[in-house]
Amino acid sequence: MTSLPSPSSPPSPPDKSTATPDTLGGGPRRRPVRRGGGRGAPLPLLLPALIGLAFLIVPLIALLVRTPWRSLPEQLTSVEVWQALQLSLICATAATGVSLVIGVPLAWLLARVEFPGRGLVRALVTLPLVLPPVVGGVALLMALGRGGIVGQWLDDWFGITLPFTTAGVIVAEAFVAMPFLVISVEGTLRAADPRYEEAATTLGASRFTAFRRVTLPLIAPGIAAGAVLAWARALGEFGATITFAGNFPGRTQTMPLAVYLALQSDPEAAIALSLVLLAVSITVLAGLRDRWMTAG
Repeated sequence: MTSLPSPSSPPSPPDKSTATPDTLGGGPRRRPVRRGGGRGAPLPLLLPALIGLAFLIVPLIALLVRTPWRSLPEQLTSVEVWQALQLSLICATAATGVSLVIGVPLAWLLARVEFPGRGLVRALVTLPLVLPPVVGGVALLMALGRGGIVGQWLDDWFGITLPFTTAGVIVAEAFVAMPFLVISVEGTLRAADPRYEEAATTLGASRFTAFRRVTLPLIAPGIAAGAVLAWARALGEFGATITFAGNFPGRTQTMPLAVYLALQSDPEAAIALSLVLLAVSITVLAGLRDRWMTAG
């Protein structure tokens, strides 16, 4: 008669010679997840994708094909082009500096401070991203022009006139470029752990000291990325600049404005300036590529 095992006896381990991979692993083994989908794309998706790619790339290729490469050095070294290039670089850099000074604290406020209407404030801050630049220029005129609600006091009290000046170019570019910086810095702040700041304050540091010594080093990559995006956006600004600052050579005529003016009289100069702006944009995208890839 065969003896039955007692209920208290532990189960015998599985025989490795006959055990399956599932029993050896203690459960069903997960199959590796294959990334990237299938090997091929279906035609209903592939065809529109190729059309979209051509729609974006063909104009850029056409610009390169029609570039007067032989006369390009002469075009880029002309007085008008050099003035526009120099003014664009100076104004874009100054606008980026203004955006850093007031945009980083604004991003910190939106990311770290709870207050009523914060969602509305964030929407207003990002409004210039979707607002037509010409409308932004008109709004700046209504606010900072000589008869504007703020500009009239600047003119009467301090003798400061912003429209149709180089300072007006900087203001217009900062108005359209700063939201790019704010969005980038706010996103970095939300991803950063606020407990580091709380630990610094519990050790006796003030909120500003914690921001300066702890938060800024943590979000430095986000600030750098936002500053580069803001600088590139300021460099290519057209609508708000021509509306608020005008198009005066050597004073308010930036590269986009010079392209618009040269296209009517000297298309080769317009192509040469467009090529410079294209090169700057490609450089910016190449510099931020690693950050976008890691963020994705």
